Amino acid sequence: MKSKGAAILAAKCPKCHQGNMFPVSMVSFRKLSVVNSHCPHCNASLEPEPDFYYGAMYISYALSVALVVNVMIILNFVFGDPALWVYLVSVGIANIVLLPVMLRYSKVLYLYIAGKLKYDPSA
Repeated sequence: MKSKGAAILAAKCPKCHQGNMFPVSMVSFRKLSVVNSHCPHCNASLEPEPDFYYGAMYISYALSVALVVNVMIILNFVFGDPALWVYLVSVGIANIVLLPVMLRYSKVLYLYIAGKLKYDPSA
């Protein structure tokens, strides 16, 4: 996989674009947020320093804000001006349903942005 975008969507290692970043699939709620310490393919360190992924909270927050804004725009477009409880319930359900996606991709994006691992096709 040579495309950086495809590697991000598939949650692959930033260095080789082949190894999985997570040991389990997204539908498994057992170890949902656990990241492999090293890439299973190229052995690159996916945890550059202790507590590295605390910075992913900022990306997760941005994704949550974007979700709230989009849900509100969609509700206003579809229903006109619904009651406050409709907003609250809709945003709550959307956050619960999309929590695994936002949790994982915040870590993937943070590693690609701040992880200092560059793509090496020979890895």
